[in-house]
This record gives sequence, C-alpha cells and structure tokens, in this order.
Amino acid sequence: MPSASPSEQVTYSISELAKEFALTTPAIRFYEGEGLLYPQRAGQRRIYAERERVRIKLILRGKRLGLSLSDIRELLDLYQATKGERAQLVKFLQVLAERRAMLNQQKEDIAIVLTEIDALERQCRKRLRAGTNGSA
Repeated sequence: MPSASPSEQVTYSISELAKEFALTTPAIRFYEGEGLLYPQRAGQRRIYAERERVRIKLILRGKRLGLSLSDIRELLDLYQATKGERAQLVKFLQVLAERRAMLNQQKEDIAIVLTEIDALERQCRKRLRAGTNGSA
C-alpha cells in the first residue's frame, strides 16, 4: 500500500511497485542501475515517488513497443532536460517511425519466408504423391 509523507507526497516501496507492475525487485533495481529510475534513499531503503512509478510505466510501454533501454532512457532524459514534452514527443515520433519501418521490413521478410515454406511443402507433397519412397 502506498504511503504518504507529512507533505502528502505518495511514496512506494520497491515491493509495492514490483507487485503493481508484475516485476521482480531485481528488475526494478536493474532499471535504477541503468539510470532509468532515481529513488530517494532512507538508509538502505529505496523510496519511490510517483515520478518513478510513472517512469516504470513508460519503461514497460517502451519495452512492449520493442524500444531499447537506451532509446527509453533518451526519451525520459529528454523530458527531464527540456521540462516539457514537445521535444520528447518529436523524438518519440522519430523513434516510432524507425520502429515501424523495422517491423514492416520484418513483416516483409516473414512473408517471403512463408512463401518459400509453402513452395517447399508443395514440392514435398508432390514428391510423396508421385511415389517417391526416399530410397536413393
């Protein structure tokens, strides 16, 4: 359960965020090590604010889209650097266009391979119908 400090800022433990996003605590620590999250510290304990919660949500969305952690970091850092979303949105559109182009190329490659598989299957079935028994 999220907790609120005296200033009413909601905070989360690493376990709470792990449970909410179906992640392991080592995964969250990994994202921290990669410079994607910056929790506050209270001794050895990590204290995550709403900012980190939102960043985890964005990291997972980026991963679902197939973005690399470096792409995700760049987008998150860009938002921080510009204190607004315009530059981030422009960059995100560029990253999405690149991702779309790559997926379309993969889709085309898959279609070609499936066509080759279809042709090989037809050849094999034709040979089986012709009575080829596999002996040389």
